Amino acid sequence: MARYIITTTLLFLTFSSTSQSLQDSELDELSLTYARDSFNELIELLGLPNDAHYPKDIEKNIKWCEKAFKDRGFTSKRLITEKIPLLLASRQHKDAKKTVLVYLQIDGQPVDTTKWFQENPYKAVLKEQDNAGKWNTISLHKLTGEINPDWRIFARSTSDAKGPVVMFLKAMDIINKFEYEPNYNIKVIMDFEEEISSPRLPKAVLDYKEELASDMLVIFDGPRHISNQPTLVYGARGITTLSLEVFGPKAPQHSGHYGNYVPNPALRLSQLLGSMMQEDGKVAIPGWYDGIEISEETKKILSQVPDDEKIIRKKLGIASIDNIANTYQESIQYPSLGILGLQSGWVGNKTRTIIPSSAIAEMNIRLVKETNAQHMVDMIKQHILDQGYHIIDSTPTEEERMKYPKIIRFNYQIAYDAFRTDFDTEIGKWLRKAMTRAFGKLPVQIRTGGGSIPISPFVNTLNIPAVIVPTVNKDNNQHSPNENIRLGNYIDGIKTITAILTQKL
Repeated sequence: MARYIITTTLLFLTFSSTSQSLQDSELDELSLTYARDSFNELIELLGLPNDAHYPKDIEKNIKWCEKAFKDRGFTSKRLITEKIPLLLASRQHKDAKKTVLVYLQIDGQPVDTTKWFQENPYKAVLKEQDNAGKWNTISLHKLTGEINPDWRIFARSTSDAKGPVVMFLKAMDIINKFEYEPNYNIKVIMDFEEEISSPRLPKAVLDYKEELASDMLVIFDGPRHISNQPTLVYGARGITTLSLEVFGPKAPQHSGHYGNYVPNPALRLSQLLGSMMQEDGKVAIPGWYDGIEISEETKKILSQVPDDEKIIRKKLGIASIDNIANTYQESIQYPSLGILGLQSGWVGNKTRTIIPSSAIAEMNIRLVKETNAQHMVDMIKQHILDQGYHIIDSTPTEEERMKYPKIIRFNYQIAYDAFRTDFDTEIGKWLRKAMTRAFGKLPVQIRTGGGSIPISPFVNTLNIPAVIVPTVNKDNNQHSPNENIRLGNYIDGIKTITAILTQKL
């Protein structure tokens, strides 16, 4: 198994005035050296709870970032919003002709400590996998010696997305150490509410349009292609969330006394959700896929991604896929309607013989560039009306309960739209050149990623192209317990960002 060993030859390495003088072998050693130097800083940042529902915790993360970027020669400014600010860090360079805006996410998903295989999800631990596939904790002190690239650091936000934040900081340390100056200015926008759909970001981009003005946007977020090869992603789906609640009796009722008499809201909600979908997985609402055409040219672009459909399905543990398209890449070019969770009554050892008082479904729509969020919401709302429901936005009144046989609460939030950038733009060519220089081959190029990130406000308001540069391992358990980052990916991430920072525009 490959391991990384540090050498001292870097003490004599100097940059010339052009990035092309930096050889691949030098990038490898620099990335490893500065990765080792970064682990204490990474562990410190991971130790700060970062659930955006708790502003006092987020404030600690903001202060940490302010200091970290100041130490790298940036000036920072808080972009004030109605709740949690964004943080903008800027650095000017004397020969700059353009400005690159970098997006970094700082907040993370909530944690359920009962599901983590460690004492504290915010206290990083180092683990090694044994031959049986079990992850065993090893001492963090091992990070000071020979490094196994397959070791992983487990903690909330290691991959999504504090790991990439520290990768960026260490890449800045590299160019500062060797007094390399990019030929473009750098602005870094830090988002502390991404995991709650960045509700204040669109307005902030409008309010601070001048401060954010740039020529292009680079997003250091997300996992590499499943092959773990260097990757560029030219788009992402947007997202809109929905909350539905079908009402039954005022309070749960005895299923023996009232079964066959009181309509069961859980059954009605199930029937409603079933009416929205075909058995093969397609959305049954008329017009859902209107305006989306996968041309032969697009299919050619999608086919360049080195997916192995059998391996993908095996990793997911599924025998078949929804009948939207024949491949993974093609399927995510369409909008999806998903059920995130269902709640009604009690289950397991808490089961009660009752008719529930209501049933709730949390859903989302994953948007693509061709779709309009409000139009998609309106189609769902009309479908619900067509099923005979009276729609309200809160708890039903006594009058409504006695007047309407079928009542549903319908709430939604449009977070942000999808975005997509053409491959042959200046930013695409620039990033491909940097990554080819770093890894000796073209990166995997993905037209649209399946996830959603709040980039469309920048693209639409600032009128700039955007590309995602993912670095972390695909199997990182992001949004789930036992989130982790593979050390080989972490080191490669520093290498990737260093190559980009030292690539002339």
